[in-house]
Amino acid sequence: MQAKKWMTNVLRIAAIYNLIWGAWVVLFPDQFFAWTGMETLNHPMIWQGMGMVIGVYGLGYWWASYNPLVHWPIVAVGFLGKIFGPIGFVFNYLTGAAPAAFGYTLITNDLVWWVPFFLILRAVHVQSGWRLSWPENQGSA
Repeated sequence: MQAKKWMTNVLRIAAIYNLIWGAWVVLFPDQFFAWTGMETLNHPMIWQGMGMVIGVYGLGYWWASYNPLVHWPIVAVGFLGKIFGPIGFVFNYLTGAAPAAFGYTLITNDLVWWVPFFLILRAVHVQSGWRLSWPENQGSA
């Protein structure tokens, strides 16, 4: 399986973005809250921990960029995070636990990556011949 150049480029851009965003959150934990007019956190180390995790995802994306079709589990884990993060935000927003301004983080952290990550995973599915059926439908008696 040969990855297309755009897959490598997307993962490298995602890696660089995540490393920069993660470093920004770790080094300047109050800045996002100041820009959005949100109250700063009582315990910024929680937000900084999130920045560290996002930065680590960046390392994973960089390594996956060398062969996205082989290292697809890293892309899959990232894709799941980019799906579940917005779901968690919507739930917290609807229950009043998160202000709407926090949704700004979803645009560049999650939403812009949905299509390219999905297309990488779809290419793995198509090229590897994965079948999305239950074992009893595989023709065995």
